[in-house]
Amino acid sequence: MRATIKWVDGVSFVGESETGHAVVIDGPPSAGGRNIGIRPMELVLIGMGACTAFDVVSILTKGRHPVVDCQAELSAERAAHDPKVFTQIHVHFKIWGRGLKPAVVERALTLSAEKYCSASIMLGKTATITHDYELIEAV
Repeated sequence: MRATIKWVDGVSFVGESETGHAVVIDGPPSAGGRNIGIRPMELVLIGMGACTAFDVVSILTKGRHPVVDCQAELSAERAAHDPKVFTQIHVHFKIWGRGLKPAVVERALTLSAEKYCSASIMLGKTATITHDYELIEAV
């Protein structure tokens, strides 16, 4: 995997993946930024959330479980001093489906957390990561 980060000005950058997708990254005005893009650590947290949500949806759909939608809401705390790594991350999943069984969903979450989600397993080296979920019956 490869990526390129190109400095724009101040503390603004454009990151581009090897697949050609780009994202604007910037800091707050207090750090010399113009607030025109996502913060680097926000991007890390979003990446983790996308990784685990991707896994959960994949596991459920491959198992032919009737999942209709999935949303992962993340909250995180960071260390007070540099390096300000994540110390706590909580993922709250909202999963919509038709007759989804809690045991099946719990298994998907556990497989993601313990085996498949590279991002959360990596971040788990510095942060305590927890998750919970709610099942919402789709109409």
